[in-house]
Amino acid sequence: MLKDFTKLETFLTVVQEKSFSKASAKLGISQPAVTQQIKHIEEYLDTQIVERRKNGIRLTKEGEDFYNIVLRLSKAIQQAEKEIIKIVNKEFTFRIGSSFTIGHYLIPRHVEKIKEQIENDVFITIDKSKRVIDMLVDRNIDIALTEIPIHHEKLVVKEWLEDELVIFSNQPIPPILDKHELFKLNWICREEGSSTRQMISEAFEEIDVDCSLFDIKGTVDNPTLAKETIKNCVFRNRPTVSIISRFAIRKELKERTLYEARLRDMKLIRKLYISYHRDRRTDIFIKKVIDYLSSIGV
Repeated sequence: MLKDFTKLETFLTVVQEKSFSKASAKLGISQPAVTQQIKHIEEYLDTQIVERRKNGIRLTKEGEDFYNIVLRLSKAIQQAEKEIIKIVNKEFTFRIGSSFTIGHYLIPRHVEKIKEQIENDVFITIDKSKRVIDMLVDRNIDIALTEIPIHHEKLVVKEWLEDELVIFSNQPIPPILDKHELFKLNWICREEGSSTRQMISEAFEEIDVDCSLFDIKGTVDNPTLAKETIKNCVFRNRPTVSIISRFAIRKELKERTLYEARLRDMKLIRKLYISYHRDRRTDIFIKKVIDYLSSIGV
C-alpha cells in the first residue's frame, strides 16, 4: 500500500477537499475512480476510514490515525523530491501551450514565479485551444492552458479559473445593457467556429437574441485583434463594441481608455482549463507548475 502513493494522494485530497466530487475535480479523475481507490484502501486496512454525509465526509477514528500517517509520508516525499532535484540538477525548458487570452493576458505575469518553482526556464507557445491540445497529445509541450475542455484518452483535464467575458468599447457605454440595446451598437465579432463565438451565441440564444442580426462591422480571429480594432475604431455614429475576457482589458479599464458593460441579469462566465499527459501525473515538474497555477489569484 505504501508503494502505491496514487491511492494515498487520492485519500489526502478527499480529506482536504471534504468531498469525493471536489477531490475528483481537483485530481482530474472520475468520482467512481475516487470511490474505488478509497475502497481499495479500506479493504487493505480491513476497516472503514471515511464516512459519507450529506454535508461532506467524516473520518472514522481509524481514518484520523491513517490520515496523520499519510500526511507525514506526503511531507517526507515532498522533501525527498526537493533533494532529488538538487542532486539531478536537471536543466531543461518547461513548455506551456496556451490559448490566446491566457497566453497574452494571464500567464505572462506568472512566468518568473513558475521558473522559481521548477528552477528551470519556461517557454510559452500561444495558439487556438484545439491546436494547443494537439501539441500536448504529440508531446511538443508539457501542459496546456485552454479556454475550453478538450478531452482525450491520453490526457487529464482539470478546471482551473473562472473567466468573465464583457462587452467593451472605446466610448463610454451604459454599464448595464438590456438585450434590445445590443442591436443599437456596431459590432466587431469573433470568427465563425471559435469557442468564444460559440459560447456567446449560445448565451444570447438563451435570451432570444440572434447575433446574426447585429450590425457587424468586422470579424477578427483573436482577442488581441479585437481589442486593438476597438481601441482604434473610427465609427462615430454610435459605439462600436466587441466581447472579450476581462483579463484582456483590465489595464485599459483602470486607465479608462476602454469601457465595459454587462447584460442585465446575465453574466458571461466560462472556465479555464489545465491539461497534461495522464502518464505524467507523478512528474515532479508538472506537479509543481500545476500546484502553483492552482494557487494564484486573479
